[in-house]
Amino acid sequence: MPEPIVFYDIPGKDVTPKAWSPNTWKTRYCLNFKGLPYKTVWVEYPDIEAVMRKAGILPASTKADGTPYYTLPAIYDPNTKTGLAESAAIARYLDRAYPDTPRLIPAETDALHAAFNQAFRNAFLPDLAKLTIPAVADHLFPRSEAYFRRTREVAFGVDHLDHIAPPGPKRDEAWAGVKKGLGMVAGWLQADGSDKLFFTGKDKIVYADITVAGFLVWARVVLDRKEWETLISWDGGRWGKFMAAFEKYEAVDEGEDAVL
Repeated sequence: MPEPIVFYDIPGKDVTPKAWSPNTWKTRYCLNFKGLPYKTVWVEYPDIEAVMRKAGILPASTKADGTPYYTLPAIYDPNTKTGLAESAAIARYLDRAYPDTPRLIPAETDALHAAFNQAFRNAFLPDLAKLTIPAVADHLFPRSEAYFRRTREVAFGVDHLDHIAPPGPKRDEAWAGVKKGLGMVAGWLQADGSDKLFFTGKDKIVYADITVAGFLVWARVVLDRKEWETLISWDGGRWGKFMAAFEKYEAVDEGEDAVL
């Protein structure tokens, strides 16, 4: 049995379980799907860069000004002495390092997965984010909340997150966009005339499915129950069935807080 992989995630408050982030959920689903042992280290937003530097994990990208941009998810695998960030890169690493576990990105689908990731984000994320970003702030601990509000208000060009999609026409427009985006994804799944639940068939989960699940679980955690129930009723109830298939991969360990 390999040593537990160290998995870095962002904690939420007043949510059960503590996991809420769509990108870190993608990695958590991957680890659970593969059945790999891991332990969560919970990192507050302002501490991400310091924790990553201490762990020797390189930034996932760079900011517009060229400085390093440290984000989560990230993992450190003591079995191979490997640390890396970014959910798709982690999925590919886990496939290489643990070939005897269920494969997330079959070799012949690697390029298609890369293309899907961009297409899915374009179709779905902009409108979903208008609904979920304001809600996220209310589910964070004080230090992370202050950081999150400050950085996202700049990103969205607003003086308060509640102004992104307040009740009324702006929120209705965002919801319409989310519904349209998920409808497009449902159309992709039915492109061959059959009604597949997952992208490669009715019973086989791959990383594209996990990507969708990561963003849907985000909505489930941070939006109110009525809104979530409306979402999973769309497309003939497809998304409720889809998320039910992921319940067995939603284990969240207690973990421990990061130490600087």
